[in-house]
Amino acid sequence: MWRYCVTTLKPYYFGCNCISKYTRASARPFRTLTQMTTITESDVGILCFISQLPGFRGILKQRYSDFIVNEVDTDGNVVHLTSLDAPPEVIKDDEIKISDQISRSFSSEIELFRSLAGDTNADQLEAFLNQITSGHGDDISPITLSPDSDKSHRTAMHNFFKENFRFLVTDTVDGPDSSSKCIRVRLNLGSNNSGRNSKKRKERGSKPYDSRGFGNWPEHLGKFLRFHLYKENKDTQEALGLIGKMLGIQPRSFGFAGTKDKRSVSTQRVTVFKQNASRLAALNERLIGIKVGDFCYANEGLLLGQLLGNRFTITLRGVVSDSEDTISGSADSLGKHGFINYFGLQRFGSGSVPTHLIGAILLRGENVISKVREYYKETGDIDGTLRQLPRHLVSERAILQCLKKCPGNYLQALKAIPRTLRMMYVHSYQSYLWNHAASVRVQKYGTNQVVLGDLVYCKGDDAGTVPVSITSEHEDDTSEDMDNCGQLDEISRTDLPEGRNSLVKAVTAEDINAGNYTIEDVVLPMPGSRVMYPVNEVADVYHDMAKKDNIDLKESVHNVKEFSITSVTGSYRRVFQKPIDFEWELLTYTDGNLALAETDLDKIAKTRRVNMVEDKPTNGSEGTAPFDGIKQSESIEDDLSSSTVNIDVKDENQVEQPENQSLPGSTQMALKLGFTLPSSCYATMAIRELLKTSTSVAFHKTLNQ
Repeated sequence: MWRYCVTTLKPYYFGCNCISKYTRASARPFRTLTQMTTITESDVGILCFISQLPGFRGILKQRYSDFIVNEVDTDGNVVHLTSLDAPPEVIKDDEIKISDQISRSFSSEIELFRSLAGDTNADQLEAFLNQITSGHGDDISPITLSPDSDKSHRTAMHNFFKENFRFLVTDTVDGPDSSSKCIRVRLNLGSNNSGRNSKKRKERGSKPYDSRGFGNWPEHLGKFLRFHLYKENKDTQEALGLIGKMLGIQPRSFGFAGTKDKRSVSTQRVTVFKQNASRLAALNERLIGIKVGDFCYANEGLLLGQLLGNRFTITLRGVVSDSEDTISGSADSLGKHGFINYFGLQRFGSGSVPTHLIGAILLRGENVISKVREYYKETGDIDGTLRQLPRHLVSERAILQCLKKCPGNYLQALKAIPRTLRMMYVHSYQSYLWNHAASVRVQKYGTNQVVLGDLVYCKGDDAGTVPVSITSEHEDDTSEDMDNCGQLDEISRTDLPEGRNSLVKAVTAEDINAGNYTIEDVVLPMPGSRVMYPVNEVADVYHDMAKKDNIDLKESVHNVKEFSITSVTGSYRRVFQKPIDFEWELLTYTDGNLALAETDLDKIAKTRRVNMVEDKPTNGSEGTAPFDGIKQSESIEDDLSSSTVNIDVKDENQVEQPENQSLPGSTQMALKLGFTLPSSCYATMAIRELLKTSTSVAFHKTLNQ
C-alpha cells in the first residue's frame, strides 16, 4: 500500500545539516588536468542536507529495474508504454495501395510514356516494371533513362511518374556530358529523401539515399510518427541508433524531449519523420531490451526541452535502520520539505578527468592549445589511435580526425569537438559554482526563511509568466556517463530569452516585512553574461572560486569567444525542490533477483496473458489468432527474462554489481518511492537527502559486498 504525502507550498521550518563548511581550500584552483579515479560529492560542492534526521542504509540501483523513469509531457501526462500494436492504416478513397498498383497491368501507361519519352525509354521502363511485378523488387537496381537537356521535358517526365506510378520515385542525375541530365527511376521502398538533402545528390552519385522518410507521404497523415520508446539498460541515443539502423534511416530523423538514464528502465516520447507505424511495430520481435508502441501521427516533431519532467519509481534494496520509525520519518520529511536542488554527480562525468575541470580550462583560456598538442604528441599514430578509441570517446575522436585532415591546426581541432559537448564542459563548471553557492546559502542563512539580498522570481503581474524552473539546459536526471555522447544533445543551449532577467529580483527589507516571498522562491544563478547575483555574501562564492581558477565571470580573459563565460547568458535555478505527488512504501523480500516494481512491459505482458485466456476458443479448436497471441506473449516474456530479470549484464561504462549477497530465504527490507520532478532536477539528490549517504556508483557498489 502506497503512503501518500501531499506536497503543499509552505516554508521550511528546520535547520540544516552540512557535511563540511565552505572554505577557500574547497575552492582550490585547477592548474593542471590530473587524472582522478573518482570524484566525491564534496568535490563538487554537494555538502548540506535540509533535515537533521538520521539516515539509514539503502542500495540505489542494485538492479537497473530498481530505477524506473517515465517522462511527463507538457500537458502533465505521465508517458507509459501501453500497446505494442500499430494502429490500422487509414487509406482514403483517392489513394491507391502500392501493392494494388504493382499487381495490375501497365500497358496503357507504357504507351502513354512511349509518346512522351520515346521507344528506348519506354522499353527500359517496361522491363523494369516486369522485374518488380515478378516479386523481386528488393533486389532491383534503379534504372537511368536517356540523357535529356530539356528541363521542361524532364519536369513533365517527373510529373508523369507521380501521377501514374505512385510506387516509383524519380530524381535527376548528371548525364554523360556536362550539358545533359538523366532521370533516375527506382522502386519506392521508403528510403528516398527528396527534401532537405536533395541538393547533395550530385555528391551521392550511386551511393544509398539519405533515407529520412517515405516519399509520396499521404496528405491526411501528419509527417511525424510519434511513439513511446521503452528501453532497459540503454541510453536514448543508443536505442534510437539501433532502431534507425534497422529502419535504414539516419539519427537526425528522430526527435525527443530529453535523454534518460542508461542504468534504468525508462519510457519516453519520440518522433520520427515520415515512417509508417507498422514498420516500427514489426521491429519489436527483433529488439531486445527495447520496445516501441502507442503510435500516432503528428504534424510536428519533438524538440529538446518539450517536457515538464519525469516520474520516478525508485526501489532502495537492503534497507537497514535502527527502526522503521526512522525510515518513516525520513520519507515523510522528504515529501514535506524536499531537498537541496544540487546538480548530481552525473553532471560532472565518470571519465578519468571530471568535466568541470575541463570546463575551467576552457573558460580560463590557458594552455588549451598546448593540451591538445600534448595529446597529439602522446598518441602519435592517429589512424591507429582512432581504430582503438571507443565510439563514445567523442572528444578524442573529433580532435584526432581534425588533426588528420589539418595537421598542426590545434585550435581548429579543439573546435572540432561537437558544440554540445564543448558546452557541456562549460555547463559543468557553472554547475560546480552553483553547487558551492547553494551550500553556502544553506550554511549561512538556513533553510526556513528568505533573507535580505536573496534572489527570487518576481511576483505580481509577471507571476503567471514565470515557469517552474527557468533553465534552458533541458536536463533530466539521466546520463550516468557525461563522456557518453548519448546525452549530449540534451544540453543544447544556455541562452535566456531577452528580458527574462527582469523576472528575477533581490529581496528587500520591505519584501521581508510584507512576507511576499518564501524559501521556495529563492533561486541562484548559473553564471553568465545576463544574470544578476545575490546581494549578500553568497555572491562572493562565485567570484572567489572563479578567481582562484583565473576566471573572470564578468569578462573574457582570452579571444576565443566560444570558450568564454561571456558567450553564455546564464540562467536561474531553484535552491530547494519538493518532490511532486510523493508516495512511498516499505516492502520485504527474500529473493534479491526478483523485481519489486512493475515496468510498463511487465504490465503489457500481464495484460496479453489475460487476453490470451479470454480469447481462447471454447470448442477446443486452435485458431490462428490465439496462437499469434501466445507467440507474441512468449516474445515479451523472453525479453523480460533476458533483460529485466537477468540484470547483471556487464558493460564497459557500468560498474559491475555482484549478485545479491543475502542468505537464501533471509528476509530483507526495501523502500519503494514514487515522485515527479521537473526536468532539471536530479532524483539522486532526493535519495541523498533521504539516506544521508553518497549517491556515487562506487559507494553503492560497496554496499553489495
